Amino acid sequence: MQRMLVCSILALSWITVGHALAVGSPECPEKYGEQAYAHTENCDQFFLCTNGTLTLETCENGLLFDGKGAVHNHCNYNWAVDCKGRQWDPTPISSPGCEYQFGLYAVSKDCATTYIRCAHGEPHEQDCDARLAYDERIHGCNWPDQLLDHCNPEAVVGFKCPTKVDPNSVAARFWPFPRFPVSGDCHRLITCVEGYPRLISCGEDKVFDEHTLTCEEPEYASGGCANYGK
Repeated sequence: MQRMLVCSILALSWITVGHALAVGSPECPEKYGEQAYAHTENCDQFFLCTNGTLTLETCENGLLFDGKGAVHNHCNYNWAVDCKGRQWDPTPISSPGCEYQFGLYAVSKDCATTYIRCAHGEPHEQDCDARLAYDERIHGCNWPDQLLDHCNPEAVVGFKCPTKVDPNSVAARFWPFPRFPVSGDCHRLITCVEGYPRLISCGEDKVFDEHTLTCEEPEYASGGCANYGK
């Protein structure tokens, strides 16, 4: 509740300050540091105050202002920004491999574990996290079983889920989502979801216990990952 109130206050301050600056106020609200304020009419522009100096900034092609600045110069990808009625020019400035100067794009229509990140019109191929595939719908990497129309999860993950498991095995305890170890990897496990494999991370500080099929602190783990890193 308190966080929502703070966010509401910040949003209101952006609108209020943005309106004041837009109608010609030459003063920045704060004299020190760097602050960015939304333009009241244009979603691809914003006001920037740097140690009291005011400038009108324009987001790069493919980016819009949202106050978070997640990508470049206080701007974010256009598909990630709610303009709330503010206008912007959607015309792309294209270059080889990039529709917009800034954006994320699929390498191809086939299942791919990489994607293209465009910055200043230059395409750069990026890797998804281990055993994930790029999903255009979310502009990010996803479980391959969520992309069955063009992905084979077994090929991406490198594991085929069994149709049944020994009822007396440890894996059966987790049915219908049985778990399995990953050979040579102490930080991940494989879980099967509706018959398809997913590679799951234990997290940075935990390791996979091959006997209990759970993630544990290294000092409490058993099997090959016991006391991992010591």
